[in-house]
Amino acid sequence: MAEGRYFFALWPAVEVRDQIVAMAEKAVVRGRMHRADDLHMTLVFLGQVAESQRRCIEEIAAGISGSPFRLTIDHTGYWPRPKVLWAGTPDTPEPLSQLVFDLKNGLKNCGFEPEGRPYQPHVTLYRKAHEVETGSIAPVIEWPVSDFVLAVSSSAPAGAARYRIVHRWPLRPAVSAGSSSLSSV
Repeated sequence: MAEGRYFFALWPAVEVRDQIVAMAEKAVVRGRMHRADDLHMTLVFLGQVAESQRRCIEEIAAGISGSPFRLTIDHTGYWPRPKVLWAGTPDTPEPLSQLVFDLKNGLKNCGFEPEGRPYQPHVTLYRKAHEVETGSIAPVIEWPVSDFVLAVSSSAPAGAARYRIVHRWPLRPAVSAGSSSLSSV
């Protein structure tokens, strides 16, 4: 069994990450802010993964096609039970929904049962959050998405999870059978 808990995610570029951090630092909240390097948007959570499963999930991910897209992060929300303050997008863009669907569907072949809850795109900002105010973000954060990652979490000595990117795949449109990049002269 491989160490840590695995998940597929969108990982923001430094510029987007810095905008998310700046917004999070202005939030009205008491809690533990996520480390800047660990900010991400989970696509599919896998949990513990055996080495044989890891090869399978990487093959599934390598076969995923999809066009790059943009996310608009424009509001914060709060989940009281896990005490999480998050930032999210008002609407799930179709390419994001398709990416999540394709991953979940393909992962069935690797022995994973997809989560039953509807997908809600969000970036966790604070854990153990309380005294929280939520609402609109101004200015909104525009996140250009051109790839997705397989990441793993592991416990740090202080008890907080740390995340490490294991592999990254570019988003690229599917190539249709009859298309060619060369034109006949």
